[in-house]
Amino acid sequence: MAIDTGELPIIDLDGYLNPKSTSDKERVITEVRDACQKYGFFQITGHGIPLSAQQGLIRGLANLFHQPEEEKAKLSFLKNPGRRGYEASGVGGLRAGDALHDSKEAFYIGREDPVLEPPGFYGPNVWPNLPEEDFRDPIWEYYQGTTVLGRIIWAILLQGLGYSADLLDVFAKRPIVQMKMIRYPPSSLTKEGQFGVGAHTDFGGVTVLLQQPAKAGLEVQDSETKEWFPVPSIEDVLVINCGDMIQKWSGGAYKSAKHRVINKADSERFSCATFWHGDAGATNPFNADDADKDNIGQLLFKRFKSQFSLPKEVEDQPQGVAAHPNESGIPQQVKVQ
Repeated sequence: MAIDTGELPIIDLDGYLNPKSTSDKERVITEVRDACQKYGFFQITGHGIPLSAQQGLIRGLANLFHQPEEEKAKLSFLKNPGRRGYEASGVGGLRAGDALHDSKEAFYIGREDPVLEPPGFYGPNVWPNLPEEDFRDPIWEYYQGTTVLGRIIWAILLQGLGYSADLLDVFAKRPIVQMKMIRYPPSSLTKEGQFGVGAHTDFGGVTVLLQQPAKAGLEVQDSETKEWFPVPSIEDVLVINCGDMIQKWSGGAYKSAKHRVINKADSERFSCATFWHGDAGATNPFNADDADKDNIGQLLFKRFKSQFSLPKEVEDQPQGVAAHPNESGIPQQVKVQ
């Protein structure tokens, strides 16, 4: 269905989180299902993430990205076996159709686990040398909030397809939840033909996106007309979208839409995306007979293998899994050197 309004639906989750009647929850489930079937994207209010936490996140990002380049380089995610830390502008691979690398710079965190588990989806985070109240505390508060929210969105998506929310217990006992914090430079510092982030679809499960208020930049492509339309940046409104894995697992019922970022303002812009996938060893919970038996960890590793700093013996393991996984399919733990 073509997008007529140029705006994505805005759905109030309060009816699901604090229903006054059974119909309140059903209404939200239906609205989310319809939005994901038509667009693969929607916006939410009443999501339970305090505005103070969102504002604290933005302040923390400014504190991080305004550090000297040499300090940020010490935290490079390319030196980290768990793909955590700093990504400098231009480091990511060049996408097909893009003339230039993305202008963005980014910083990644994930679950805070004490030991690294190859190929790196579970392990300790890297933190900058800043007072905890200036970065780690507000960033971790927001991460925990979106970790809870991502599970709620998944539960709603499952119910929209007629499944019980309890199905999460099958594929998300210890989910991979990655958070990417992004700074886009002012438009005057961006080269002609260069995107903040070039056109792409998200790889995995649910994405929870915070755009810095009053600094729009996200554009979503209409799958029918191939035209791009902007997504407004509104205070306390988060953007949700489905990744490729959800589209595949749902048999195409939910869309994974192509999107990009163009910072048109002559000032820097911040955003933050939390990617909520599922357990590393989980396969399609909707179809046990799915011919594609790659689990979430294997799919993620294939997508991002070039961005992990791994020992050769781990890289040589087939399809990005440890040689001796445990009974759950999750690799055995190894100590970080």
